[in-house]
Amino acid sequence: MQFLRRFTIRKQVAFATLAVLVPFGIAAALSANMTRLEGQAEVREQAGSVAATAAAYFQQYLTGLDSVASALARHPAVMALDHDQCDQLFADVLRGRQLILNIVLSDPDGVIKGSALPARADVDPIVALPYVRAVASTGQPVVSELLTGRMSGKPTVVLAYPVRGPRQNVVGVLGLGLDLLAMQTLFQGIPLPEGSVITLSDANSRILARSREAEKYIGQKIGAQPRPPREVPPTQLVTGIDGVPRFYGNAAVDRGPWLLSVGIPASEVWARLMPLYLRNAFLVIISTAAVVLVALLLSRLLSGAVNRVRYAVERVAGGDLSPPEQIASPNLEIGRLQTAFITMASNLRDARNALGHQIEQERKMRETLESLQRQVVRQERLAAVGVLVSGVAHELNNPLQAILGSAELLERRKDMSPDALEELNFVKTQSNRAKEIIRNLSRFSSQHAGPPAMVDLREVVAEVVQLRRREMDNTGIALEVETASTRKVFATVTELEQVALNFVINAQQAIEADGRPKGRIRIRVYDTGKRVRLDVQDDGPGVAPEDEPKLFQPFFTTKPVGKGTGLGLSVSYGIIDSYGGAIGYVRNDWGGSTFFFELPTTEPRPPSSSSNRQTSRADDRPPVLH
Repeated sequence: MQFLRRFTIRKQVAFATLAVLVPFGIAAALSANMTRLEGQAEVREQAGSVAATAAAYFQQYLTGLDSVASALARHPAVMALDHDQCDQLFADVLRGRQLILNIVLSDPDGVIKGSALPARADVDPIVALPYVRAVASTGQPVVSELLTGRMSGKPTVVLAYPVRGPRQNVVGVLGLGLDLLAMQTLFQGIPLPEGSVITLSDANSRILARSREAEKYIGQKIGAQPRPPREVPPTQLVTGIDGVPRFYGNAAVDRGPWLLSVGIPASEVWARLMPLYLRNAFLVIISTAAVVLVALLLSRLLSGAVNRVRYAVERVAGGDLSPPEQIASPNLEIGRLQTAFITMASNLRDARNALGHQIEQERKMRETLESLQRQVVRQERLAAVGVLVSGVAHELNNPLQAILGSAELLERRKDMSPDALEELNFVKTQSNRAKEIIRNLSRFSSQHAGPPAMVDLREVVAEVVQLRRREMDNTGIALEVETASTRKVFATVTELEQVALNFVINAQQAIEADGRPKGRIRIRVYDTGKRVRLDVQDDGPGVAPEDEPKLFQPFFTTKPVGKGTGLGLSVSYGIIDSYGGAIGYVRNDWGGSTFFFELPTTEPRPPSSSSNRQTSRADDRPPVLH
């Protein structure tokens, strides 16, 4: 107190303002640090999520190669180790497959019996590589270590499979060599920040494939101590082999076993936070300036008030005990001081009211700004989901092509029975249908509509029942069909079959997940007003109330890992919405779920392109959960 008495009121206000600004600055610094930590956590989570997704893509691709190898191993020319026919067959299969470096067939002693690439003069055709001996001795598929291709001269990893004769003995070893330099094309569709890298390494921590400078780093070891892929943390901050610190997301690929790592540069955190820091710094500067200006104004007003008190004390000391009110002043200065004091009090009250009103307006403006920012973030996330869906649809074409190729190879066999050929034709038909569904999924992500026509929902139901009747009979699920409507809707029949099939599969999986030996599913088609409605009811456990609002969101699923992608209902929603229909879920009288969609039976019109999927389509239907 003695220290403060040495200064004027204005200096005391300045010290008080400084005492307020120091904690404010400390709080701002702590907030900035917390924001930085949250940004790092966000980048870590993104790296881990992308790594898990990329590992799933790669695992699916390897599964497709297993299918190709299985079909080749059963080919008569391969089983007979016919060199000329195998060369031609392997060359045909290799054509158009950029990620397969070569296809080689050798006998158990290592003698080459067929190759998609011509033999090199410097290659010894009788040298048995380790993977040939391993397959010949165990009779099981083997994944080789990193090696140099005997025919191509490029780094490769060979997926080796046994070729069995009529007596199920191993008569040969079929090897599919992966082109490690071109492996990065598998992950080009994954959206990642600039400077990110995707790395595939083996159990000895040697780099097998890399999305950046692959030729430079393939074969090099990562770290001094190799670690099994399953023991590597899901996310970590590590300085890469190229000297760039990155947040790595790691996912194990059990087929190798290999480790797929997605590294996002640590500088990406600052790149994302810098606009926020600049904006906050601007706000801090403006707020500090405002506080200083208000402090100066208050010091001036407070000084005037003290002067008025001093004048009042002097009047009391002179014998004037009247209260400090407006009186006739003995001079102009005192009169003006009294008037100024009264005016000041009135102005302070007005200023306080105005300031409160201003604060309220600023609060409303801030809430509006935050709402707009959230909308922008949601739009950006939806755009990213669209890109991801396009990538998923693209990657699914690889296993489908493998299935079609295998079916075509089997059709060439002369010992195939008519029943087997009919089944192969059915496989090809359904594979082409799957390709059509993938095309529709791509169209959903890019908002492109296909050519619709008049469709009878009874035909759609008949096709779905034909696909699922046998499997449901095997699992003890009773399937009932009620078709009471004869009116047609304007849509694409393949898309409606996809939606109805998604409903039926979800109902079947819900009953099976409930653990009951028997179940019941009913498909109904009937008229409701000017619309035709399709219901799929089941007596399963139903949907939890907390999950109902998220049913039609992309990638949301309540199924175990590997049982669902979370895209079925989202794609179904986009299909029905594009034709001006309604889709939704309600709990039925059986205690299970009822998924439905309604389509108008009015004159044909172009599909809707509206992106507002929260608007209700009709008032005479149950609530739709989006």
